[in-house]
Amino acid sequence: MTETAGTVARYTTIAGQYRHELEIRRSRFITVLQRVENEADVVDLMNGLRREFSDARHHCSAFILGPGRDLQRSNDDGEPSGTAGQPMLEALNRRVTPYGLTDLSDIAAVVVRYFGGVLLGAGGLVRAYSESVSRALDTARLVHRERRRLFVIPAPPATAGRLENELRGAGMNIAAVEYKGMSTRLTVAVQDEDAALDAFHGHLAGISAGELTAIPAGQEWVDRA
Repeated sequence: MTETAGTVARYTTIAGQYRHELEIRRSRFITVLQRVENEADVVDLMNGLRREFSDARHHCSAFILGPGRDLQRSNDDGEPSGTAGQPMLEALNRRVTPYGLTDLSDIAAVVVRYFGGVLLGAGGLVRAYSESVSRALDTARLVHRERRRLFVIPAPPATAGRLENELRGAGMNIAAVEYKGMSTRLTVAVQDEDAALDAFHGHLAGISAGELTAIPAGQEWVDRA
């Protein structure tokens, strides 16, 4: 995983909500995966599913939040301890993404279980909840998120157009162009990796003969399909 100054610069999440149903020995396991930004989103998802499946016996959950995947929680919701929420969380954690990493985050999984009358035992429950989440993940479209560093370049209006064209031609992402009196401000979003940052500063110096300065202006996260 790419890191800059000790912080994660890239991770993977999912696009929207996905559902998958699995039947095991007459018990129905309905898995709902959803992209979430914070714990409030998880609570809203849980509340909505409890209303939608109000007659189900269990609504077990697991979620991972943050670029560094620092916040992880699970809940068995009445199933024997360690047989539902934790296996679900482990299924999220071990999913290998197209980058070849286990970096899935900003995702919540809820498995709604309708008991079918046949006891599965602890081992059976662990396998059922783990498989339910894994099967649901197979149906989800993954989205790569990258952190980009923002830079503002003040430039004279007479040269701003050429500067913008030069930067775009070099593959730079122009996030905004703002005209203020006798000055134009171009905001450029650069992938937060050393090679990309060096290329940006080097290209700017080259096309402006060292006369223009890129002023740091924070960062943003963007989705890349």
